[in-house]
Amino acid sequence: MAINCQKGPSPMAIKEIIMEDCLFCKIIKGEIPSSKVYEDDEILAFKDIAPAAPVHILVIPKKHIKSLVELEKEDEALIGKIYTVINKIAKEQGVSESGYRVIVNCGKDAGQEVMHLHFHLLAGTQFGEKIV
Repeated sequence: MAINCQKGPSPMAIKEIIMEDCLFCKIIKGEIPSSKVYEDDEILAFKDIAPAAPVHILVIPKKHIKSLVELEKEDEALIGKIYTVINKIAKEQGVSESGYRVIVNCGKDAGQEVMHLHFHLLAGTQFGEKIV
């Protein structure tokens, strides 16, 4: 079940899922500070606090979606918009020409640590061997 972190869960959603402990929902609500690089009504992007590259930005939907597994048909436009925002940020950061990597971890076995869908924009260095 997905909920909008800004508005908070409906009473029905509270019974099914609790977002109080979601780190990214707290960042969206302003309860935890972040170094924002982009924000609109649906998306927030901010610098990772433990960067794995010179440019490491997290791009998240404000709607709480646990992972890719929870995407629904209604989320298609939002995910497309996230990729458009990633391209915009890459241009603003000066890495669109040299290249960048976008990573989405899905689930604990893949390395997802925060259970709120997020996209890692990594750039500013030449990366090593590709996984695929």
